[in-house]
Amino acid sequence: MKKLLPIIVFIIFAAIGVGAGKFLQPEPEKEVAEVPLDESETEKPVPTRSPDQPPRDPDEIIEYVKLNNQFVVPIVVDERVASLIVMSLSIETTDAKKDDVLRKEPKLRDSFLQVLFTHANLGGFNGEFTRVDKLNSLRRLLLEVAQRDVGKEAVYDVLILEIARQDY
Repeated sequence: MKKLLPIIVFIIFAAIGVGAGKFLQPEPEKEVAEVPLDESETEKPVPTRSPDQPPRDPDEIIEYVKLNNQFVVPIVVDERVASLIVMSLSIETTDAKKDDVLRKEPKLRDSFLQVLFTHANLGGFNGEFTRVDKLNSLRRLLLEVAQRDVGKEAVYDVLILEIARQDY
């Protein structure tokens, strides 16, 4: 009996391990056949420029104003910080309006943080937060507040240079 007990315990634990492995096994990915799409069916990038924005002068010199500090947005779940989003943003403007953007940077940062907090509270940074549709909607909102704060003729686009999420 002494020699039989370790063998029985080994068989029981092996069966439990196999059962747990089968139970916790991830679902196999479904294979999707790739079908070539016509050019008309492909997803075209959505422009972030607002339609009522004045057209650019082709002779204008475009400048990119990188906002000095990164934006840190907490993601709160059940009244505790579950993760942090860290972003770097730049403003596309003209050489003549670059100083206007820099002068209004504190107002821009405040408005951008309001948009980012709202986006976070609505779940915009949950799951696949880097999907094109989620980032385009965020860019559009950031562009609207930048044009409101600095002027439509001064801000052409808002660029997301870096984005990262740190989960806790």
